[in-house]
Amino acid sequence: MFTGIIEATGVITELHTEGTNVTFSIESPISHELKIDQSVSHNGVCLTVIALGDGVHQVTAIDETLKKSNLGHLQVGSLVNLERCMQANGRFDGHIVQGHVDQTAICTQIQDENGSWLFDFEYDASVGNITVEKGSICINGVSLTVFNSEASSFRVAIIPYTYTHTTFSQLKVGDSVNLEFDIVGKYVKRLLGQA
Repeated sequence: MFTGIIEATGVITELHTEGTNVTFSIESPISHELKIDQSVSHNGVCLTVIALGDGVHQVTAIDETLKKSNLGHLQVGSLVNLERCMQANGRFDGHIVQGHVDQTAICTQIQDENGSWLFDFEYDASVGNITVEKGSICINGVSLTVFNSEASSFRVAIIPYTYTHTTFSQLKVGDSVNLEFDIVGKYVKRLLGQA
């Protein structure tokens, strides 16, 4: 389980394809603290650490993960948001994030608000996911609050700290992002028979 509070960004240093799987080598400030078999969120996708090097860790994404997330678009030099799983005695600073991406969305607009940024996203609503006004959404692993919630689009506001300490500073109109919708909302929707 994660909270959507990004610890660090990492840079992809190597990609290795074997069959339909891709193994990513990632250099980051937290790589030296990781352990093999540890779960780490990479752009909101929970992946298992399989190898460690000097300030580098490796994870493998299977075909299903590559198809349902934006990990398949990553290249050498790409940045990823990283978060280790929440400790049982830690504070819950974000919201409940499982690291299971529901679908991707496309960034449709970025507005510089002279001290903050507004990002608009569109997603395929036919998949059955929904947002609610002032509800939680996880974008590339970042816990955020939704506003301007529509049937297939929404907006989030990004403060300077989040902008500079996550991959939001690299995001461009047309880019694909990973979405994990609020787990509570998904269960409520299922119980109401709408899924």
